[in-house]
Amino acid sequence: MYKNAEDLLKMAKEQGKRVWEVAVDEEIKLTGTTREKLMAHFSDRLDIMFNSARKALMQKQTTKGSLIDGVSMTQYVYSKGDTISGNYINYVMSLAYSCSEVNASMGKICASPTAGSCGIVPAVLLGVMENKNVSREKVLEGLITASAVGGIYTANATVAGADGGCQAECGVASSMAAAAAAYMMGADDDRCFDAAGFAMINVMGLVCDPVAGLVALPCAQRNASGAVNALISADMALAGQIAHIPFDQVVESMAKVGKMLPPQLRETAQGGIATTPAGLAIYKEIFG
Repeated sequence: MYKNAEDLLKMAKEQGKRVWEVAVDEEIKLTGTTREKLMAHFSDRLDIMFNSARKALMQKQTTKGSLIDGVSMTQYVYSKGDTISGNYINYVMSLAYSCSEVNASMGKICASPTAGSCGIVPAVLLGVMENKNVSREKVLEGLITASAVGGIYTANATVAGADGGCQAECGVASSMAAAAAAYMMGADDDRCFDAAGFAMINVMGLVCDPVAGLVALPCAQRNASGAVNALISADMALAGQIAHIPFDQVVESMAKVGKMLPPQLRETAQGGIATTPAGLAIYKEIFG
């Protein structure tokens, strides 16, 4: 079983396979399941992701405190007009927002890697698939590539905001999505991990400061921006930008940075924007 990206890439090269194929083989060995059942599992998860990414585009969801009700629809409508960053980027943002709305309204989502960061991977997978006419089979392979990246973070760092800040949730999700996007666009496995590394470096140190302790604000906004970060990170790798810091060292650094964050900035709502006058007023309005 691989422990890090170096192991996984070495195994893939020795076996003449792609990273996603090695990840599938190792999962079959670990769980004893069949390849057919495992691929069906990923296909089901992909359906859940896409459903949550589309659900709130034209139907406002009702969330606790109404902090993010309708954010997906607002961005989706705006994406049809004259935007600064382009229709595609704004559309991807609306997909990520949709997942956050569905999650905050107790709808069905796929934690990837967590519920608070559930919009980033789906938005990128669906956005790239539609924009670049990528086959569903290729998207599934990208999702498994993303899962392998997430597994490495889980084994060597953390994916919990309470342990490592939002870099461990939205940051890891963005890293996973960047690898998937690069794969879907034809990158080799080394470049996929370069993309994953770029995405984490871009947001390393990101704090977790949920207003009123709810997984809504600024979680939804960080899902939207995390999806965009994944896309530009994939483009960096595809362009041939040099990753001077190997992915495994990025993961190690992220873990150390997470431990350096004080408890107030690790999901406790005791710091950051959660303790601004406006943040405290929202808490009082919701909880009294």
